Amino acid sequence: MGKVRKVVMGDEKVEKEQQRKAEARRETKKSKKIKDEPETTDENAPVEGEEKETKKMKKSSSKSAGPKIHSKRYLEAKAMVDANKLYPLTDAIELMKKTSLTKFDGTVELHLNLNQAVLGEKKDIRGTLTLPHGTGKQIRIKIADEAIIEEITSGKITFDVLVAHPTMMPKLAKVARILGPKGLMPNPKTGTVTTDVDKKVEELSHGQVNYKTEPENPIIHLSVGKVSFEDKKLQENIETALTAIGKNKIAKATVTATMGPGIRLAI
Repeated sequence: MGKVRKVVMGDEKVEKEQQRKAEARRETKKSKKIKDEPETTDENAPVEGEEKETKKMKKSSSKSAGPKIHSKRYLEAKAMVDANKLYPLTDAIELMKKTSLTKFDGTVELHLNLNQAVLGEKKDIRGTLTLPHGTGKQIRIKIADEAIIEEITSGKITFDVLVAHPTMMPKLAKVARILGPKGLMPNPKTGTVTTDVDKKVEELSHGQVNYKTEPENPIIHLSVGKVSFEDKKLQENIETALTAIGKNKIAKATVTATMGPGIRLAI
């Protein structure tokens, strides 16, 4: 409840004095409010700390805006490839090596767009295949045991592929949140959960690779060798991959070297 002000009706002198005091109080409150407000009069001006963040956001958005700018070397390599042409495999391999841009021994990649009409409602396509000449990449393969689980729990992962006996799966459940997002959790669908773990390790060591479509798109990405491979070995690896997945399922096939332009294959 507010203050009750007593006014003697008819006493003009008292009434004017009270009005004067009320006006003085309002002026005091007003001046105090102005003093406490920040110096800027711009309501949209950033407060302390926000200005740097705003500049950072603008800088970040400017980087992501607009088309990607390729290097002169990439544009020269891309100009060597006819984007509308389907190249025979032997010609594609030869051109892929010419357009390889890396100083190191780049990976040869095979990208496959699957035919949705042939796949029907099936979204998740996965399997294994064995490349006759391997991928050229050293793969660290481990067999799941108590010691490996302890390493994973401590944040240490020393393998590219983990093979497990079915009896180990309940124990691996406690590290599933670590391995799952990295694609390292053993899975019966990829053959990494098996009763014959030694045989599986042998197969993986000699060129067996797993493949699967992207989560939301019918696209498969595969490493099929190195640029330094002989043309014949690359040809045999690629032919093996196309046959294993099924040429009738493939709508578009592209071969490329690391950081190089894509070359469409005639299949």
